[in-house]
Amino acid sequence: MQTRAGSREGPRSESDEQLMVRVQRGEVQAFEALFERYRPRLFGFLVRRCGDSAAAEDLFQETWLRLVRARDRFDPGRRFSTWLFQIANNLCRDRARRLAVESRESKAMQAQIEPDRPGVPPPQHELRRALERRLAALPDRLREVLLLRYYHDLSEREIAAIAGVPPGTVKSRLHAAIRALRTETGRDD
Repeated sequence: MQTRAGSREGPRSESDEQLMVRVQRGEVQAFEALFERYRPRLFGFLVRRCGDSAAAEDLFQETWLRLVRARDRFDPGRRFSTWLFQIANNLCRDRARRLAVESRESKAMQAQIEPDRPGVPPPQHELRRALERRLAALPDRLREVLLLRYYHDLSEREIAAIAGVPPGTVKSRLHAAIRALRTETGRDD
């Protein structure tokens, strides 16, 4: 198979980093190959990260747009997957900050309209929804490392690069996230 770059190897046999170098040269076929490779993993990460498939779709699109806009800043000496997930994670952080501000404003307005009703239990949901709620309730810094480690099987070193923190911080955040989930479920083992 002959590619536009004139090499004999196809997009499937090229590394992510080689494909990204071709993207930097403006080769659409290389971008399409990376997009197809990472579409399920990236979208799954975003859905789990923000808990909303519609928002995940928007973030998914924005991640790829940012990748194209920043393609000249990609360093072929770095892992492409780490760079891609770093872009996506930063977008999730921005969204979380925006939502926190909106939520505070909304709660303030709601408190003026309707007082709290103590003693009314929250509705019970199936186990999966309960876990999703617990994950969503975790602080952003804990949720991101937990999702990258256990849902995407990234190493602590890769997570550190994505989150922009030292590997030791990743370990302590993972420990804190698991402890918080166990405390929430009443398990302290």
